[in-house]
Amino acid sequence: MRYSIFGESHGPAIGVVLEGVPAGLELDLDAIRFELSRRAPGKSALSTPRKEADEPHILSGVFEGRTTGAPLCVLIENTDTRSKDYSRTKDLARPGHADYAAHVRYDGFNDYRGGGHFSGRLTAPLVFAGGVAKQLLAQKGVHVGAHIASIYGVNDDALEDWDSLKAAAEKDFPVLNDAAGKEMQEAILEAKKDLDSVGGSIECGVFGLPAGLGAPDFGCNAEGIFSQYLFAVPAVKAVAFGAGMAFALMRGSEANDPLYMDDDGSVKAEQNCAGGVNGGITNGMPLTFEVTMRPTPSIARQQFTVDLAKKENAVLELQGRHDPCVVHRAVPVIEAAAALAACELMGI
Repeated sequence: MRYSIFGESHGPAIGVVLEGVPAGLELDLDAIRFELSRRAPGKSALSTPRKEADEPHILSGVFEGRTTGAPLCVLIENTDTRSKDYSRTKDLARPGHADYAAHVRYDGFNDYRGGGHFSGRLTAPLVFAGGVAKQLLAQKGVHVGAHIASIYGVNDDALEDWDSLKAAAEKDFPVLNDAAGKEMQEAILEAKKDLDSVGGSIECGVFGLPAGLGAPDFGCNAEGIFSQYLFAVPAVKAVAFGAGMAFALMRGSEANDPLYMDDDGSVKAEQNCAGGVNGGITNGMPLTFEVTMRPTPSIARQQFTVDLAKKENAVLELQGRHDPCVVHRAVPVIEAAAALAACELMGI
């Protein structure tokens, strides 16, 4: 199953084309709408006030409630744009954004409004695609869930199991420990008060993957497949599987995952430092990883930059509507990317 996302943040619409969706899937649109609502902005002071209905309009690939096997094309309209906020600073490359890199890559013809195709707005159609992938995976007994692992140094409890992540998905602020979540929200609001932003991390688990998927080779490696999908999400700057960077603080006796025979005859591990992958191949344990997300680059503080038209140094003072933190809205986005990666790994 392959996907292609189209549109720009301030264009008339954004969307996704999914190819290779198996025919006959009874698409649960209400479940997908719920996923989109988890990502949607404008719910509180923790996110941008931009409000979008994010109602998916299916143009092809579904007939009488079931997928047809033809490309599944979905459109999501942009209805709450303020392009004038960007016209004043259109030639000023925003530090931390893709503005300068995109200007060079596309000879200055890229849409600068709201980041254009590089905007987090484009994660809405990704969530739709991930919603379809989740429903295909569920038929195979595979489930994906995530929670906020940390924001600006405030840590949530460690991932437990699929049920705890299901419960987190029902929350407006998807954490396992609500007390930690409150501290995180305070950190976000403090940064907003200071005309600044904060970053954080998201921990995700894919449950039910059988052992033996993947390969050690380039292009087939399980961790490589997931990383490719995850790094396509705006603001993701690091991906770590299992114990991740904590491996650097361990001895082998601590990092290894002792094996045992379960009552059902399957091989299990006593712990899961490897994150469900050894040698690029799944080992039957939950595939777990943590992504690190940078602070939102769009901040209202004065910043130094360059004027791409005049080719001279400049000072930038941004206007517009921006998230002081994107981590809490990105949880369903990371789940979507993981679900699509899992589909590729399983050959769906």
